[in-house]
Amino acid sequence: MNDWTAWVGREERRSDTLDAALAARWLATFDLPTPTDGAMPQGIHLCLCPPDAPTATLGEDGHPVRNESDASFLPPIPLPRRMWASSRMEFHAPIAIGATIERTSRVASVTPKSGRSGEMVFVDVVHDTAADGALAVRETQTLVFRETSPADAPLQPPEPGEGMFDPAEWGAHRTLTPDSRLLFRYSALTFNAHRIHYDAPYAHDIERYRGLVVHGPLSASLLLQLAARELGDNRLTGFTFRGVSPAIAGEALHLAIHKSDTGIALGAFADDGREVVRAKATVR
Repeated sequence: MNDWTAWVGREERRSDTLDAALAARWLATFDLPTPTDGAMPQGIHLCLCPPDAPTATLGEDGHPVRNESDASFLPPIPLPRRMWASSRMEFHAPIAIGATIERTSRVASVTPKSGRSGEMVFVDVVHDTAADGALAVRETQTLVFRETSPADAPLQPPEPGEGMFDPAEWGAHRTLTPDSRLLFRYSALTFNAHRIHYDAPYAHDIERYRGLVVHGPLSASLLLQLAARELGDNRLTGFTFRGVSPAIAGEALHLAIHKSDTGIALGAFADDGREVVRAKATVR
């Protein structure tokens, strides 16, 4: 592996506007009503200031090609598979419809590791999202780059087992089935061309997934909406989530939340109880 320390500290700045049309598309995607006070639900920041790399600069997987040039925000890690491993969010203020958005992104660390699945590189990126000049959300995203999957690698995740998700262990939950329409709309909102979310043959044959993969941030957004339903709108001060196992489009996804003296735990689970996302939150 190369030394990518030169990329640590590299910054990228983007601007956007949370106009009424974008807000309406986001709310329609999740079947949510328009907020009466104009403050959008938490999670909207994930769809602001999306990457706008020209189509000619996209790699086979749909992500922008990484290279040695000054224009490449992420280091030229040769490992082909990219996944969003986790995020840590700090909510400082709601983002209102009509707000002018400025985002500064910074590469915080680049960490090569070796594991049972081969060589990996973890990249932490800190995103500061400001609305009308004031910090609204600070998020640290951890991306992981991995080796390609062998053509005969077992499909992931495994076929559903005989277990069953038990809602009795949680204070509240909801169940929905993310389908290809929801994935398409979320990819459009985030300008995300990663083919595992819309190209079933690519997801199956190249990256060895059992079906179309539900975006990690999409699962996180659904958990944030469950937290808003149970705790109130824009109540969270912090939210962390980690992808444990892929969620597959067309299969039931169980979202759950539990409040206790030690904090707020959230999770997403497959029908057979397989853990998909592990999360926790703090409130104002």
